[in-house]
Amino acid sequence: MAGRIVCFGELLLRLTAPGRELLMQTPRLDVVVGGAEANVGIGLANLGHSVSMVSAVPDNALGRAAVQFVRSQGADTSGVQYRDGRMGLYFLTQGAGLRASDIVYDRADSAFAKAPADAFDWTALLSGATMLHLSGITPALGPATAQAALQAARAAKELGVAISFDGNYRARLWEAWDSDPRAVLTELVSLADTMFGNHRDVSLLLGKTFSGDGADRRREAAEAAFAAFPNLKRIASTARHVDDADRHRIAARVDTPERGYQTEEVVVAGIIDRIGGGDAYAAGILHGVLSGQDLEATVASGLALTCLKHSLPGDASLFRQADIDAFLEGGLDVRR
Repeated sequence: MAGRIVCFGELLLRLTAPGRELLMQTPRLDVVVGGAEANVGIGLANLGHSVSMVSAVPDNALGRAAVQFVRSQGADTSGVQYRDGRMGLYFLTQGAGLRASDIVYDRADSAFAKAPADAFDWTALLSGATMLHLSGITPALGPATAQAALQAARAAKELGVAISFDGNYRARLWEAWDSDPRAVLTELVSLADTMFGNHRDVSLLLGKTFSGDGADRRREAAEAAFAAFPNLKRIASTARHVDDADRHRIAARVDTPERGYQTEEVVVAGIIDRIGGGDAYAAGILHGVLSGQDLEATVASGLALTCLKHSLPGDASLFRQADIDAFLEGGLDVRR
């Protein structure tokens, strides 16, 4: 496998109503560790890659449990700091039938959000790294984390470390402070080699709309992004059609400056948990890139991992290469 991947972002605890109940329908919540960047790192670690997590958590039972979980999945956590503040939380009500899932965030003044931008020594943290993975959630949390994300990306560029960036635009987070999301995200994308996003993300960055439909619209947006951001080597996205909470149809796509490739839709039925599906897709695509797979095989790895994630409770993908291989071979019977 290629060298170490550094993932920078907030570790969260997810508190979920049991089964498919409404939040607080009964006084019990199930707890798992989450966070977009950590989910990608855990997915990659389970696929055999060397992963380091950089974050900040409170020095209490909640923060220590989150760090222990990430470590238990094979990721290095020596870059996670213990700082003043609280643990970031979010609450999930799982969807059912024609009722969509619903999320309530509770992450203001977390240890990560309060950490000053200069708390992270990026020259040391990126030493020997092959790739830095960031998402648009980190800069959306506030001015300190926005500066930290920019400093991380600038340091990676200076050190020759490839940058993977997932747009993950969260309007409510940006609107909570005096922010300029287009300016921050534009600089991050300009430094990135790989971008996870679709035509809507490109529209936000470039201030223009794309009039095509389906694959044609995504290609039009990709070509505009490659023209605006010449450092970009690939743009990856999924197309999801939701029939109901239990049945989605998902296609995977990657565009390069030369061409785009999109799979046929796969029907994902009997969904257990869709949260983290996009992060699993990112892990699958990066796995393909880091493993030297061609474009078609890379897209297949991303599609396999996002589809498999829908079968697994929790935020992160815990699947191995053998699981991807079995999915792509179409084997649904018991493996003995």
